[in-house]
Amino acid sequence: MIDYINQGNKDTRSGFGVGLTELGRSNPNVVALCADLIGSLKMQTFIDENPERFFQVGIAEANMMGIAAGLTIGGKIPFTGTFANFSTGRVYDQIRQSIVYSGKNVKICASHAGLTLGEDGATHQILEDIGLMKMLPGMTVINTCDFNQTKAATIAIADFDGPVYLRFGRPAVANFTTENLGFQIGKGILLQKGKDLTIVATGHLVWEALEAAKDLKSQGLQAEVINIHTIKPLDEDLIIKSVLKTGCLVSAEEHNYLGGMGESIAGLLAKHNPCPMEFVATQDTFGESGTPTQLMSKYGLDKNAIVKKALAVKNRI
Repeated sequence: MIDYINQGNKDTRSGFGVGLTELGRSNPNVVALCADLIGSLKMQTFIDENPERFFQVGIAEANMMGIAAGLTIGGKIPFTGTFANFSTGRVYDQIRQSIVYSGKNVKICASHAGLTLGEDGATHQILEDIGLMKMLPGMTVINTCDFNQTKAATIAIADFDGPVYLRFGRPAVANFTTENLGFQIGKGILLQKGKDLTIVATGHLVWEALEAAKDLKSQGLQAEVINIHTIKPLDEDLIIKSVLKTGCLVSAEEHNYLGGMGESIAGLLAKHNPCPMEFVATQDTFGESGTPTQLMSKYGLDKNAIVKKALAVKNRI
């Protein structure tokens, strides 16, 4: 078992900013667009170094998606930046028609996703975006767990040909992955081996899953923990291999259980290896204003909730 250590809390949106800056230095075709949220998306350094490759669209997110689609025709690789709510729900028609249906090489980069947006409240705390994006044919959906992985994913998607939805967050969270690990789209990461149950987590819930595994170990249960950073395409082989060994699974995500990663996993298991499964996710509800810690606790998205679901799923075997 690898003992993953928090190297210090850092926000995942800053990982995006650093990754974008590195792309600006290495790939002349990378351009960036923003909808009046430069500071929130940590894009300033890229702008300072590449002013001619940045487009401030203002509060006109639908136009931003159309412009990004057009830029790809000239061989550019556009990275759009705004809050997850505005990156998906507000511009769904433009993404579907101008980007995905047309197969445009646009990277939709979305910050402030989920409940951990915090005090801005339910109107901004989108919990449906993974479902919206994964249902689009040809869309790749990525949800990173920490600063290092977000930086690596940002760099990796520039070399991937096709539309990508990259989801990350606002608060400082545990930064525990290896700095130079790299990023492989569509391949999950086995973080910890176990024999008693499988925990598959994504985004901010990956660290919580590792912490939950420590608590479960003290209760005599060895949990296998998998980081699914790419929700579409899903690493089906890794998940199936794990549940064939453990016999049950808990999914954990900062998203509605309807349409999220857990739903994709449930469909996979139904086809290939039906087994007991529990969901750690919001239960068909909107959020509310509060600190990220308060909200994650109230809505059952922390390590304690994962432990509770793990014990429940074991009792179903």
